[in-house]
Amino acid sequence: MNVHWLRYYGRLIGSSVLLIFVVILVMFLLLEIAPGDPIQSLVGQVPVTEEFRRQMTATYGLDRPLFERFVSYVANVATGNLGYSFANREPVTELILQRLGNTLVLTLPSLVISSIGGILLGTAAARTRSKVKDGAISFAAVAGFSIPSFWLALLLIMLFAVSLGWLPAQGMASYGSKGLSVPHLILPLIALAIPELAFKARIMRSTMIGVLGEDYIDTARSKGLSSFEILRRHGLLNSMLPMVSVIGYSLGFTLAGAVTVEKVFGWPGMGMLLYTSIQTGENMVVMGILLVVAITVVIVNILTDLVYGLVDPRIRARSRMSRGVNV
Repeated sequence: MNVHWLRYYGRLIGSSVLLIFVVILVMFLLLEIAPGDPIQSLVGQVPVTEEFRRQMTATYGLDRPLFERFVSYVANVATGNLGYSFANREPVTELILQRLGNTLVLTLPSLVISSIGGILLGTAAARTRSKVKDGAISFAAVAGFSIPSFWLALLLIMLFAVSLGWLPAQGMASYGSKGLSVPHLILPLIALAIPELAFKARIMRSTMIGVLGEDYIDTARSKGLSSFEILRRHGLLNSMLPMVSVIGYSLGFTLAGAVTVEKVFGWPGMGMLLYTSIQTGENMVVMGILLVVAITVVIVNILTDLVYGLVDPRIRARSRMSRGVNV
């Protein structure tokens, strides 16, 4: 790796760390002005005396100056301490880790299905000679992207769980069972994957149409290459470059969609925890979840830029030129 790459990734990591710091600062300030009483959350509906309030305020450092509390919070975050949940009476980090696996079980397959399905449908729409087929795929993609996840989830429940009775509507497993039941995963997975699949299909279609219209595609045809070979050697490779970024950036949208999908299906993940924490005024839990999501998205974006730099021949060519100049 030459100096050009080191500088590029140094700037990328530096800007990402700065972004995470800004996210922490903004969320901390929002936490300060957000409604809710953490001391009342600790005891539930029991009335709180002034003496108890003063004691708990001093115990948890809520009476310290704002700047001092912010510095302390940043230091805690750096060590993996995201605070304490008064309502659940356990550390926020442990609370999130308990739900993180359930969310990943839902979001990662959704990301894979939407990416593969979007690429296949977008390619099929771009290379077809039938306007009817292209129009049908494009209309389905626009419809799928336009439907809100929560509405799609309700439609799936009404059709497959209530009317037909084929699939369960709530939870990860049947009542009294532990672990994950595949039938319980199907409906929330579909509800989460379809909007992202439709969006990626639209992007892939427009990108593929642009690639297939390039002069080097005509040159490949004149050399006798079949449509399949042109698509395999030139079309897919060059169309996949923008899709690398789209797939990486879509993780944030997938996690955002998981909040409503988990709420509708009663899926015990981070999205459900975020929803209930907002309702109960557990601002520290809300802040911890948003911070975990923000850091995850930033890390994935860094990896996306790394992969893009490795697979894009133009960037590799600039790197070789820079290496030659340095020599």
